Amino acid sequence: MPILKSNYSGPPFYLFNGHLETIIPSLFRKVTGVSYQREKIKTPDEDFLNLDWSKVGSDKLLVLSHGLEGDSGRHYIMGLVKLFNQNGIDALVWNNRTCGGELNLKPILYHHGASYDLDTVIEHVFSTYDYKSIYLSGISMGGAQTLKYLGEKGLDLDPRIKKAAVYSTPCNLPSSAATLKEKRNVFYKKRFLSKLKKKMAAKALQFPELIDLEMLEKVDDFDTFDTLFTAKIHGFKDADDFYQSVSADNWMPAISIPALIINALNDPLLGPACYPVSLAESKPEIILEMPKFGGHTGFVNRSQEFTWVEYRILDFLLK
Repeated sequence: MPILKSNYSGPPFYLFNGHLETIIPSLFRKVTGVSYQREKIKTPDEDFLNLDWSKVGSDKLLVLSHGLEGDSGRHYIMGLVKLFNQNGIDALVWNNRTCGGELNLKPILYHHGASYDLDTVIEHVFSTYDYKSIYLSGISMGGAQTLKYLGEKGLDLDPRIKKAAVYSTPCNLPSSAATLKEKRNVFYKKRFLSKLKKKMAAKALQFPELIDLEMLEKVDDFDTFDTLFTAKIHGFKDADDFYQSVSADNWMPAISIPALIINALNDPLLGPACYPVSLAESKPEIILEMPKFGGHTGFVNRSQEFTWVEYRILDFLLK
């Protein structure tokens, strides 16, 4: 019954609730000493993805997937890159379409179910490089993409992919999306929505026939944004259809390698269905850890460079 008791003792005293654990590191944490080499690859639909590499000459590779409106420069990504490099492991961060400083060529952007782009990245690694062991990790949205990818591959997953570890992950997207309707989460809603609207406005310059800028300016909630724009551009009926169709837990029962999911119980952006207790109780490949503290992508350690969850992922993937 792989539901683990967590040893995370909690953050410094001044981060005394899940919101502060989420917001303060996001705004103020800095990770230095990471240097990337960028590689641009083509996608099967004639678009591109930007890959950022940090190599130390290893035959082992960590592939990282970032969160919503994130990229390879986010603190939670760079922390894992630096920690794994220090432990002799190469790292590859792939930037979702429109992330990483460059608009993509096609109308589509990215979303929680864009495991097809992760598949493109991994196939490129297999065809171009000679890594003997590959580990996957994803944070928030990137965790959902990672779990969906693993479930889609199931028993056909390449044996060079050994383990996966994700955290702050919306395993059930409808449940996570519902949290953004709560008054206590208005800060996150406004922050994410503002960034996505700016990106959609830039996309409208490329494809004015697809995007109504006047309507975009009026949008003030995610259901409307995802119905009018995300669902329309990516071929879904509406927001509900989109959330249900791409949710990672549709595929998670087919995961065939050890996959650690770390979701804090005080994460303000995860609803009840994001804690797959029943699946973990019945499926040995799913290891669920639910610390009492941590917030969303927080897990700060007292007076240490790396977060508790970064050390935890290193330990799980390499032990």
